[in-house]
Amino acid sequence: MPTIIDGVFLHIISITLHVLSFVIWIGGMFLAHMALRPVVATVLEPPLRLTLMSQVLSRFFPWVWLAVILLWVTGFALTFGKFGGMANVGIYVHIMLTIAAVMTIIYMYIFFVPFLSLKQNVVDKNFPEAGKSLATIRQLIGINLWLGLIVIIIGTAGRYILG
Repeated sequence: MPTIIDGVFLHIISITLHVLSFVIWIGGMFLAHMALRPVVATVLEPPLRLTLMSQVLSRFFPWVWLAVILLWVTGFALTFGKFGGMANVGIYVHIMLTIAAVMTIIYMYIFFVPFLSLKQNVVDKNFPEAGKSLATIRQLIGINLWLGLIVIIIGTAGRYILG
């Protein structure tokens, strides 16, 4: 039979994994979009730049998959386990959930379409097409980055602003 301590412990684990997952995903996008990509675009020629970015994203995206899965699992665990369901949370949680769904769809598109194209075009040494794929990835990561920053604002201030 679970005790109140078990519930608190599960809540602490869920919220910790939730926050860490978001930090990894949003922080990685911030680094890639605001620092890494602009620098490599100015110091590396396309073949090297595209190969580097393909390999960087190949290492980053498994972490994003893990983060996305943990965000959904822990988000629903908190919503239903701690608060008793969607009817018992503020509008800000509904907004975060909606944005999370959009971000997840964008990420899945990035992974399955332009990222796979980038990797294959780098292998094939088709750097003009690889560049187009990377440009698409950059634009979509930029959108997801802004959405993620909005979610952070809503998650931290939403209960005070939106109730």
